[in-house]
Amino acid sequence: MTTASTLTGSDKTDAPLVKNDRSKLVGGIAQAVVGVYALWQFGLAARTGHGAHTLFNLKLDPTSSGPGPISAPAEPVAIALAVIAIACGLVRAFAPISAKVQRWLAVGYFTSFVLAFLVWAAAGSSIGLNVPSIIQQTSIAAVPLILGSLSALLCERSGVVNIAVEGQFLFGAFAAVLTSSMTHSVWAGLVAGCLGGALMCALLAVFANRYLIEQVVLGVVLNLLASGITGFLYDRLMSTDGATYNTPPSFSAIAIPGLSKIPVIGEALFDQNILFYAAYLLVPVVWFLLFRTRWGLRTRAVGEHPAAADTVGIKVVGLRYRNVITAGLLSGLGGVWLTLGLSTAFVKDMSNGQGYIAIAALIVGRWSPIGSLGAAVLFGFATELNLALSSLGTPIPSAFLQMAPYLVTIFVVAALGGLARPPAASGKPYIKG
Repeated sequence: MTTASTLTGSDKTDAPLVKNDRSKLVGGIAQAVVGVYALWQFGLAARTGHGAHTLFNLKLDPTSSGPGPISAPAEPVAIALAVIAIACGLVRAFAPISAKVQRWLAVGYFTSFVLAFLVWAAAGSSIGLNVPSIIQQTSIAAVPLILGSLSALLCERSGVVNIAVEGQFLFGAFAAVLTSSMTHSVWAGLVAGCLGGALMCALLAVFANRYLIEQVVLGVVLNLLASGITGFLYDRLMSTDGATYNTPPSFSAIAIPGLSKIPVIGEALFDQNILFYAAYLLVPVVWFLLFRTRWGLRTRAVGEHPAAADTVGIKVVGLRYRNVITAGLLSGLGGVWLTLGLSTAFVKDMSNGQGYIAIAALIVGRWSPIGSLGAAVLFGFATELNLALSSLGTPIPSAFLQMAPYLVTIFVVAALGGLARPPAASGKPYIKG
């Protein structure tokens, strides 16, 4: 009864107060030190000095009608943002605050640090930052991360670790391109791509639940399997006859009446294709199903305490099979997005590590759909950072900017990973009796 009752809420695991333990102290001091670096490098640097201004363009197309650009004094704005970052780190280190407050401080810290960096990067440039373009590119880059993190979420909430999101992206992308190219139908490609991801997840479910293979190792093996199979078939089919097997149609954009006319964000967010909208709409849908339905209660019970769930009549292994295969449909949809959603042909290993970043988004988001969405948007922004800054002439090498998504992933997971607790039975096979 105790286990069931504790799972009926929204999975609240925060203690009332988190004391100044070692990890909290070290993490907060580290954030403050990085904030001091931001103050020195961004606020007090020559680039922001001498009365330099940062230009923020508010139109996706500079020639269209709409609000004019905003010019802000670079030095005081960057200094203020850096001070906010330092304050967030010091409060985390020394104040007796709850874990929830720590997470909000982390959001404030990263937001202020990133804004200070952008103000510095665009200081003195006549081109400036195109805010709608940054929003658009960030939201687009976040789509596969959202779908991959939701897939991993359903698996881990059920007690199965899904490291194979990368392989599911690849298999879904390949199946979508091959099918849509041969049938000239995006909808056939959509179905095939989702089923391709489900097939990879079915292998994960069988080997994890029936043969009790160590799940992290199993996920890595499945990623290599997907890379090998799709690479082999690409060489045999697509590279030799691309006109037949690798010329997929794509989903067209659908402008939402009214919303697409909103200044700054309208054209960036509400003039996209149906896969884009589906990815973001799935976040509240999964949240509702997971925390407000009987299925969600049973799923969380299986992921936290499968033995207790079994005693009240829940078929633990059967539910894990269904949930893992359903999760494969989501990661397969991520593969469809990488090809049909972005109007691109299939190339070898085109997922390019996004499956692993999606898993990091799940961890940073504390195994929650809403938290995973926020982390996915952050990592999506890091992914598109090179494109946003390419025309500003910053002294940062382009190779370093290309590493940004992986550096940000490591940094954020290190800063927030200690605040997250995975489902208790995640990665542990259940043997009845």
